[in-house]
Order: sequence, then C-alpha cells, then structure tokens
Amino acid sequence: MYPVTEGKESSLNGEKNFYLDVHDFGTQKVTPQDVAAAHQKDLAVEGKYGVNFINYWVNGGMVVCLSQAPDSSAVINTHREAHGLIPQHIMQVKPGEK
Repeated sequence: MYPVTEGKESSLNGEKNFYLDVHDFGTQKVTPQDVAAAHQKDLAVEGKYGVNFINYWVNGGMVVCLSQAPDSSAVINTHREAHGLIPQHIMQVKPGEK
C-alpha cells in the first residue's frame, strides 16, 4: 500500500481497456516535479496513439500510471515518443465498484 495525495485526474473516455504501467527507477529518487513534467509530455502525445492518461502515483523510485488505451503497445509507444521512459511492467486492469 502507498499513501496517495490529492491531484487532478483526467476524465474517463469511452475506451474500455484500462492499464497500469510501472516505471521502477530503483534507488534513484524521482521527484513529483520530474514526474509531472514527463506526464505533460505524455499528454501532448497521447491522442496520437488513442491513449488517455488518467492519473499517476510516485513513491520513491517507482512511478505508476493509470490509462485507458486500445492496447498496451499504445501506452508504451506514447511513453517512448513523449520522453523515452519505457515501463518495466504493464498490466490490463478492470475498474472496481465504488
């Protein structure tokens, strides 16, 4: 479990596929400012691949992104073009009930 702080998340779109992707930078600390800058680059490219980045979380050297996309390769291609930081893991997830 990780503590979560408030932030503005993007609205959902009609895409039914949700993905969590994990960037693990190991012992290298990642600042929220660094991640916010990379996220802005993702947002500038996401439409090209049909991706909708909803939110992200930072914990030490780990960054987790939640998105909607046609498939996992669209998420990877968006990250690759936006800033070159390819996730180590990506998994399809299903939203839970509230």
